[in-house]
Amino acid sequence: MLDALAAGAVGLGAASFLVVGAAIGWFVRVPTGVVAGIMAFGAGALISTLAFELVGEAHEVGGLVPTIAGFISGAVIYVLADLALARRGARARKQSIALQSEPGVHAAPAAAASASVGLAVAIGALLDGVPESLVLGLSIAQGGVVSIPLLVAVAVSNIPEGLSSAAGMKHEGRSARYVFGVWGGIALVSGVAAMLGFVLLATAPPEAVAAVTTIAAGGILAMIANTMIPEAFAADRSFTGLWSALGFSLAFALYQLG
Repeated sequence: MLDALAAGAVGLGAASFLVVGAAIGWFVRVPTGVVAGIMAFGAGALISTLAFELVGEAHEVGGLVPTIAGFISGAVIYVLADLALARRGARARKQSIALQSEPGVHAAPAAAASASVGLAVAIGALLDGVPESLVLGLSIAQGGVVSIPLLVAVAVSNIPEGLSSAAGMKHEGRSARYVFGVWGGIALVSGVAAMLGFVLLATAPPEAVAAVTTIAAGGILAMIANTMIPEAFAADRSFTGLWSALGFSLAFALYQLG
């Protein structure tokens, strides 16, 4: 029970960086290049963690065919869900980066903000965050300790999502109570997802753990390709590649040192 609570606490801790990012986006006008750099750095760190830790270890346990099948299945699930949410406005959940540096832009009245779009943004954030939280819980179930590279990668990648989305919601005229309620709720759900990842798979066969890991990993990579890197590149075409490489290098170094 204590281990399950620890897994939930780790997931909540990583997801709490969504709230940290939201607070920054609400109170501070952060330069677009800084937000894009953090997003690109987080994307690189996640890619490194996927390659060297999640997928690599799943392959050692489950073999090549189940690993590839699970990975592609996770990507397909994410893309289909993302397409469905995009029709309701969730595709713009990171596009509000640009709003932070536009002088003279006035917030729209609260009545103009679409409740359905706000809900889609929140669900989209869950779609991004639940696979990450699941694999955090899985990492504890597999080794008894949290994966530091994965924890760092998830935490860093959460900051720009909370930051850019909160800035966009503020621009739409949403209240602080609404914005922080949304992101606080998503952080709590992410903590529950991490705890479930531990509880459901702590005693599962290694092959089952490997399958769930690769499905989640495929969803994470699809999320990086569909949202994080395009948004970072759209905001800063000069240094996105460099920041991604630095994030990849840090996660790889933490994996090797761990």
